[in-house]
Amino acid sequence: MSLQALRQPVSPAGRIVIFRYLLVGMTANLAWEAAQLPLYAIWQSATVDKLAYAVLHCTLGDLVILAVSFVLALLLAGNPEWPVRSYGRVGSLATLFGVTYTIFSEWLNVVVLRRWAYASTMPLLPPLGTGLSPALQWLVIPPSALFIAWPPRRHTISG
Repeated sequence: MSLQALRQPVSPAGRIVIFRYLLVGMTANLAWEAAQLPLYAIWQSATVDKLAYAVLHCTLGDLVILAVSFVLALLLAGNPEWPVRSYGRVGSLATLFGVTYTIFSEWLNVVVLRRWAYASTMPLLPPLGTGLSPALQWLVIPPSALFIAWPPRRHTISG
C-alpha cells in the first residue's frame, strides 16, 4: 500500500464524504461519551471540570480512531471510483477496525493497566469483561456517520 493507493479513492467528492463522516462521527462520539459517562467510576468521584476534560479527551481519541480506521479501510478496500463504489466495504472495514481497537483498548485499560474503571452499572461483554457501551458506540456510530455523510442517492458524485 502507498499514498497513491490512498489518493485514488480520495477524489474531491470523496474528500467531502470523508469530511462529513469525520464531522458527524465526532459530534456523535461527543454525545455518546457524555451519555455513557455515568457507566464509568469517574462519574462518582470527579469534579465537573475533570468530567468535562474526560469527555473532551475521549472524544478527541475517538476522532483519531475514526480517522485511522477509515484510512486503513480506504487503503484496503477503496478504489479509484470510491465513494461511488466500495462504499459498503470501506464502511464495514472502518467499523470493524474501530470496534476491534475499542474492545482491545477497553480491556487493556480497564482489566490489565487499570487506568480507568467501570461503574457497577456498566454491562460487560464476556470473555474479556469490556464494556458493552463502548462496543456499541463503535458498532453504531461509524456506519451511521457514513450513511449520513453519503450524498443523496439521486445526485451523481462528480470529480
